Amino acid sequence: MKNFFLPLVVAMGLGSCGTQAAADAAASSMADDGKAQQSQENMTQTTDSSNVKVEVETTMGSFTVLLYGDTPRHRDNFVKLVREGYYDGTLFHRVINEFMVQAGDPDSRTAKPGQQLGAGGPDYKIDAEIVYPKHFHKRGALAAARQGDQVNPTRQSSGSQFYVVTGKKLAEGDLARIEQYMQQSERQSVFNRKVQELRRQIMQMQQAGDQAGLNALQQRLIAETDSEVAANPARLTPEQRTAYTTEGGTPHLDGQYTVFGEVVSGMDVIDKIEKVPTGAGDRPREDVRIIKMKIKD
Repeated sequence: MKNFFLPLVVAMGLGSCGTQAAADAAASSMADDGKAQQSQENMTQTTDSSNVKVEVETTMGSFTVLLYGDTPRHRDNFVKLVREGYYDGTLFHRVINEFMVQAGDPDSRTAKPGQQLGAGGPDYKIDAEIVYPKHFHKRGALAAARQGDQVNPTRQSSGSQFYVVTGKKLAEGDLARIEQYMQQSERQSVFNRKVQELRRQIMQMQQAGDQAGLNALQQRLIAETDSEVAANPARLTPEQRTAYTTEGGTPHLDGQYTVFGEVVSGMDVIDKIEKVPTGAGDRPREDVRIIKMKIKD
């Protein structure tokens, strides 16, 4: 177990780099588009907890998603973009069979064949609303794309890009391995948090060349981490186990990305999209386009 953890100085460096990158991105966003930032702040103040349905018409058929009322920032942002016609004409630019289909990059609207996509979006991000384990990556889940943890430690979502989970059915043995992975990830996360809390002390010990002290501190933090994780081990809920073994999904993403809705009709259209032939960057060889979206009464 001890070999699983990153060394103190490495874990500390990853955390600090991610924090600085996130701060730089936030500062850039405010400087580039104050209005967009302000509108995002206004959306976070909503007290409305109602669900919203959105119909998505594509070149391969239509499907309807339900936006959850308990992820209001993501719901309100999605509704705002739908009303503006932001998604109209954009592509499903990334499609992976038995995993997910992704869309929402405005650059895809006029993309040339073979053009790399996935970096476009409005000049803001959305604070994470990870309501886990209530919302998880079952088949048909609607979730927000985002940058990785190393540059986005607070797991803020893209301002527009989203994906719909397809995944595959899992056996009980698969779930056991998923739980093991969840527990290992939780151990590393807890360990990294403890390292960041002692960042100043670790830097002082490093500067003094106190390797023995660093080794002792690492062993202490590992023991504390193991104790904390053992007191509340990560487990899949009965609802997750049933969904993943009967319908399928992508459980390795759970708790990492904001799930803010689900497909309530037309999942057969998503199934058709996920099976189209793809080329470089998992982009469909023939464009699969969103024609329009509309709010349903």
